[in-house]
Amino acid sequence: MSSRIIVIAPHPDDETLGVGGTLLRRKAEGATIAWVIVTKISVDDGWSEQKIKQRDSEIKRVKKLYDFDKVYKLNFQTTKLDVTPMSEIVQAISNVFKSFEPQEVFVPHPADIHTDHRVVYNAVSACTKWFRYSSVKRVLAYETLSETDFGLGTDQAFRPSVFIDITDFLTKKLEAMDIYASEVGEFPFPRSHEAIRGLATVRGASSGYKSAEAFELLRERS
Repeated sequence: MSSRIIVIAPHPDDETLGVGGTLLRRKAEGATIAWVIVTKISVDDGWSEQKIKQRDSEIKRVKKLYDFDKVYKLNFQTTKLDVTPMSEIVQAISNVFKSFEPQEVFVPHPADIHTDHRVVYNAVSACTKWFRYSSVKRVLAYETLSETDFGLGTDQAFRPSVFIDITDFLTKKLEAMDIYASEVGEFPFPRSHEAIRGLATVRGASSGYKSAEAFELLRERS
């Protein structure tokens, strides 16, 4: 039986920045992979119909590139998770976990500067109790350029302990990021090809690979 991997992304593109190479590798290894998109953009929040259609198109293209087996859209309002009842977010993620039964879970880091990321981390944490979600064997926090690296706290700073070789998948990860054209900028913008490659190189140098993604292991059961 293949492993079941799930990545929880507060916003589309977080999955690629933090876990893109690993998702591609896991899929190549035969895993079943799922993508949870927690928030959406809407006209009510000031987004144009054109931008909303563009985002929908981007999500479809990214789904195809990774060959996700499942995509779950929770449709909470972007940038407003901190004023959304936590019970609603936990329930939505709980429903996904009970349906998909993930074994390996990738979640935003709790020290990320964006409040949406921190709320998602807390909500997912409530859905990893072994006696309610027995499928979950491993929970890892990923780093998101322009979010994890901009946190000013020191007590919860990202401390990578797991490194995954993505040497063979970095080019395709960059292709996935390019689908989000409006999110990519010119270096030294954090979400640029140079910055993404640079981080992969640094994480690779820490672990003996040409390119790697790094994670903080939060829990493991075996």
